[in-house]
Amino acid sequence: MENNLHNNYLFKALDAYPYELEETLEALNYALSYNSKDAQALCLMGRVYAEQLKDYETAKYYYAEAVAHEMDMPKTYPFYIQTLLWNEDYDEAEKLIAFALTLKGVNKAILHYYKAVLLEERGLFKAAIKVYKTALKLATDNCIINYVENELSRVKKKIKPKKKKKKSKKKKSKKAEKSAK
Repeated sequence: MENNLHNNYLFKALDAYPYELEETLEALNYALSYNSKDAQALCLMGRVYAEQLKDYETAKYYYAEAVAHEMDMPKTYPFYIQTLLWNEDYDEAEKLIAFALTLKGVNKAILHYYKAVLLEERGLFKAAIKVYKTALKLATDNCIINYVENELSRVKKKIKPKKKKKKSKKKKSKKAEKSAK
């Protein structure tokens, strides 16, 4: 019976998020009271703290708990990595991306996207472009494809060198005449 109640509250929380935050939190608290080790409930609680409350440290705690209780739940990793990037925990994000890429069922296109974001944050634009292209190759969803294409275009603009205007010979000769006088 407890498992049934836990699932009912978890479904209510999933259904309410992100539009009914009060209902989400109430249902999540009930779900976690029935099963404090449920990775899906812990992940959703992490999302609430990261996306809504901008409390990244608390969100990281919930994500870490979710991963500790169910390491092979692929949905957790993109949210956890995004939170690490928002919190500027780049080394931790890099390690988590590397680990998550070894798991079955995880969206590898999204993970490569976050890897490219990480490289971009570190100022490695050319490397980021390569990883964005990898994300494009792995993407199977038009939304992701369009989003990554836009990001790729944006980063390419960052590395295009600005062209210096060449001074015309007439201007150079006029300046030389003025300085000679």
